[in-house]
Amino acid sequence: MRRFGVLIATAACIIAATSVSEAASAKDPKIKASARKALDYLAREQKKQGYWEANGGQYRVAMTALSANAMLCEGSTMSRGRYAKNIELAVDWLIEQAQPSGLIGYKDDYHYTYGHGYSMLFLSQVYGDEENEERRAELRRILTKAVEFCGNAQTSRGGWGYVSAKEGNDFDEGSTCITQLQGLRACRNAGIPVPKKIIDDGKKYVFDCTIKTGEQAGAVQYSIKGGGGRPAITAAGLAGMFNAGEYEGDQVKMMLGYCEKNVWPGKNTAQFFGHWHYTHYYYAQVMYRLGGAKWEKYFRETSDEIIRKQSNDGSWKEGHVGPVYTTAMNATILQIDNGFLPIYQR
Repeated sequence: MRRFGVLIATAACIIAATSVSEAASAKDPKIKASARKALDYLAREQKKQGYWEANGGQYRVAMTALSANAMLCEGSTMSRGRYAKNIELAVDWLIEQAQPSGLIGYKDDYHYTYGHGYSMLFLSQVYGDEENEERRAELRRILTKAVEFCGNAQTSRGGWGYVSAKEGNDFDEGSTCITQLQGLRACRNAGIPVPKKIIDDGKKYVFDCTIKTGEQAGAVQYSIKGGGGRPAITAAGLAGMFNAGEYEGDQVKMMLGYCEKNVWPGKNTAQFFGHWHYTHYYYAQVMYRLGGAKWEKYFRETSDEIIRKQSNDGSWKEGHVGPVYTTAMNATILQIDNGFLPIYQR
């Protein structure tokens, strides 16, 4: 009788755990509906040429890669799915922006290394699905040149700045460094040759930017030259390290501890205006990789907050960059556990 009671209790625990998991899942009807509204908004905002843009017409390359990447998270590809045409248009437009130097974008675009990194991330994930041999070969050529540009753009300290170090500006900055690292890792996952040293130097840069002692121990600074620890860049740094295969080590543990105090749970020092979405775009990747009860609780609370602030048209208005940026990031967060994209998989 006692054995039967244990079995009942165990079954109850499994059912309860399943219920929690389903409640914290992109398959939850409420979350799925919110993501669909967001993606439909992005589909309406895409220009007929294939690109998206932020407020004031800025960041076209970055906005295009981020928005189309959110559509990949839904399961659509260039050849099938609800957003296939949107993705195909975005791919064709980004191909047109590829420069002889390897830069995906143009140098008069503000902070063009962001667009370059996000484009490597997006294009490398559609590359493997491309069935047209001619366009597949073109994508491989573009991504190979993009990796080369990324290596040339790296600073003497192993990081990246808003523009290429070859421009005579040896300045580096934490958040754009993460963008390059993720893009490079996605290229390597897709079979594009990436020199190991480029990624290793980038990882070292992130670790060198990490504060080692004191109240901010584990925080990643704005730059190797200082600027204070930033919750947003720390969350992004962790995602970058995880993508690069760094899950252990004292500094990774310090970074995780800092995020637990400053991002979630507890007080979120990343301001909702602007940086909140950026922070959780990356921290959701970290928590999903870690899995377990903490992930379920985090995703349930974060998705509730996101859905609560969604506008009737499917967008989110917070942040000075504009609703396309915020909506693309939130849509990615809501769909992170669909598991369609290798760069985000456990």
